[in-house]
Amino acid sequence: MAKIKPQALLLQSKKKKGPARISLSTIISCNVIVILIVLSLYATYRHWYRRSNDQLGTGLEKFEHSEIFGESTRSDLPSYAIFSTAKGLITIELNKDSSRDVVDKFVDFCRKGYFKGMLFDHVIKNFVIQGAHSQRSGVAEDWIPKGKAHSRLGISPKHEAFVLGTRKPNKDSKEFELFITTAPIPDLNEKLVVFGRVIKGEDVVQEIEEVDTDEHYRPKSPVGIIDIALKQEA
Repeated sequence: MAKIKPQALLLQSKKKKGPARISLSTIISCNVIVILIVLSLYATYRHWYRRSNDQLGTGLEKFEHSEIFGESTRSDLPSYAIFSTAKGLITIELNKDSSRDVVDKFVDFCRKGYFKGMLFDHVIKNFVIQGAHSQRSGVAEDWIPKGKAHSRLGISPKHEAFVLGTRKPNKDSKEFELFITTAPIPDLNEKLVVFGRVIKGEDVVQEIEEVDTDEHYRPKSPVGIIDIALKQEA
């Protein structure tokens, strides 16, 4: 048997131990897979990033719209307003369902302190007490049916005794007047918007109603609203 020379054995050993060659197609396939994985991850990131931005933008838009226009949901509006007056407390239940826009405006004025120190500038027995900042002729006085005794006024299904209302909006007026009726009053549907009713403190309303007034129904001694507290529960 022929002997293999040591040099030949060394060459054979190097060939066996050398690394196996990777084909070009395998390298290309691996690169393609890696690229696809990277692209997939990037696309997923872009999708969630845009979605979160869209949700944030929508939330901010709603918040800003609400802030600008003073809008609030019905559940956000308080259910009760407690009038602190010189004669005592009057608790009003607000009509959030039937008069939401007016209640929303009333609440906004309360939070801005608009009614602090507001006087009942016209007090008409068996009719209404009117609160306003204006010193002009009382609106309530103009509403009195001429030549008709107050005790004989017919009952209105809307304007009954001890309801809280305000004058219907007037584009020329920036005031928010308050009216608490002390008797059922007819013929005011076109003039008064009712947005609450007295549930506690009817005796306080009646005590204010009994104050001495001049010939124009203006109280001779000032009586008014000290402040109004808003509550969810009475």
